Amino acid sequence: MTSLTLSRALNEGLRKAMENDPKVLIMGEDVGKLGGVFRVTDGLQKDFGEDRVIDTPLAESGIVGTAIGLALRGYRPVCEIQFDGFVYPAFDQIVSQLAKMPFRSLGKLRLPVTVRIPCGGGIGAVEHHSESPEVLFVHTAGLRVVACGDPADAYAMIQQSISCDDPVIFFEPKRRYWDKTEVDLAGGVAAALPLDRARTLVSGTDVTVLCYGPMVRTCVEAATAALDEGRSVEVIDLRSLAPLDTESVFASVRKTGRCVVVHEAPVTGGLGGEIAATVSQECFYHLEAPVLRVGGYSTPYPPSRIEEHYLPDLDRVLDAVDRAFSY
Repeated sequence: MTSLTLSRALNEGLRKAMENDPKVLIMGEDVGKLGGVFRVTDGLQKDFGEDRVIDTPLAESGIVGTAIGLALRGYRPVCEIQFDGFVYPAFDQIVSQLAKMPFRSLGKLRLPVTVRIPCGGGIGAVEHHSESPEVLFVHTAGLRVVACGDPADAYAMIQQSISCDDPVIFFEPKRRYWDKTEVDLAGGVAAALPLDRARTLVSGTDVTVLCYGPMVRTCVEAATAALDEGRSVEVIDLRSLAPLDTESVFASVRKTGRCVVVHEAPVTGGLGGEIAATVSQECFYHLEAPVLRVGGYSTPYPPSRIEEHYLPDLDRVLDAVDRAFSY
């Protein structure tokens, strides 16, 4: 086991994927010589060359469009979108081509493209650098959408995504890039959960808390704090947002009878609403309270000075847990 930050774990996962398959390419703005804004691709161009780690122009639509062409020629491109708010110029390519071409060809054409997107806030960034656009891609049929929550998952999930024959939108919680945990570099993917499975991080009996990405650490801390109040909170990291591991979610909610969905994105129109509706429909007779949601507010992301008031925190999660017991 090796202690790694999340950004370093991603770097090691990318390196492993490139070593295992010469058809894996990395492309994006400043991914080569600079090693990426968050240094996730640091050292890869030096070791694998400019033909496999490619510095692109500032043109997200061009990056993804080129990756689609490369995938049609047998490559496995990994695109880095430098910040979440920069993905929108590439949205047309992702939705109109990447998601639909395999279906349009009756499965004869495969597009094994991984689009890495640093997501969420908490780093004091300026406008367009702290978005949470995951629900847009979850809504788009034909895409797998995943979010890593810790370094161990980051290491395994990036390799699983690259080896997957489907297009994958890979969300990385940027304010967790410097969180450090133990990572099994030897066992890695072989010992990892399948890409589409959720993980129970904390077992509990009173209420299920569903989360992903940047909220995973917050919810685990909330579960620990809730023990002081006599609440037994089960925390599930969804990991895969599309498809959703409903089997694991339903089993937990039927056990606890209560459910709180937590994400950093605004509550209005967010993924939490879809999850809440699905849980209510399938677990109705097991629920002791309505499914509650915790998320960002329905405003554009605020200036960095006040982002701590916008982001869901431990207190807001605990407040939702308490409200789930008030019915």
